[in-house]
Amino acid sequence: MKFGVIIFPGSNCDQDVHDVFAQVAKQPVTFLWHDSQDLEDCDAIVLPGGFAYGDYMRTGAIAAMSPIMGPVKKFAKSGGLVAGICNGFQILCEAGLLPGVLMRNAGLKYICKQVWIRCENPDTPFTSTCSKSEVLKVPIGHMDGNYFCDKPTLEELQREDRVVFRYCTPQGKINVAANPNGSLDNIAGICNRERNVLGMMPHPDRSSEAMLGSADGLKIFQSMVAAMVTK
Repeated sequence: MKFGVIIFPGSNCDQDVHDVFAQVAKQPVTFLWHDSQDLEDCDAIVLPGGFAYGDYMRTGAIAAMSPIMGPVKKFAKSGGLVAGICNGFQILCEAGLLPGVLMRNAGLKYICKQVWIRCENPDTPFTSTCSKSEVLKVPIGHMDGNYFCDKPTLEELQREDRVVFRYCTPQGKINVAANPNGSLDNIAGICNRERNVLGMMPHPDRSSEAMLGSADGLKIFQSMVAAMVTK
């Protein structure tokens, strides 16, 4: 079992994700360079947060064309686990691995704070250690986290139970007040139809140990490890 963390120019959470796997989850993990086409036999890939290529053109647009993304697409289509966190979510959407787009926050300001998200679907390789409707305390740090898609796509996501996380109150209520960035349907994370690709804006890597204010995010990494063990 080996996890791979991709480094793009401008990534700033690659070390955080690497440390969660190596120091907290105690699993083999390696860095993968954006200009390489070698996934080094990794069993799961994570695209970390940051500002890939300085967010020029459009967030995630340039990174989606990086050499490493060709092999990542093939890996995902073959059933390999791929998770994108924050900027990684943006890249997965730009690469066509997930539907929709992440737009500028509704308030047009960068937001960095703790939020609460509700697990809507525990039946994925990324949420198996969570329970249905469980509330997790996980921070966000983004300028372009406003998820949007057209009506048919939203209906498809809802019908196929592919909305994995929604922003909520600490008590688990889904309402406008709990939505930090204007995301459609309070969406904080989605998966593909096959459920092996996850994109989420909140940072589980920044909430993987109690000293960080919450260890709830560790459940996402633990779920990925469990998925690899049973694969």
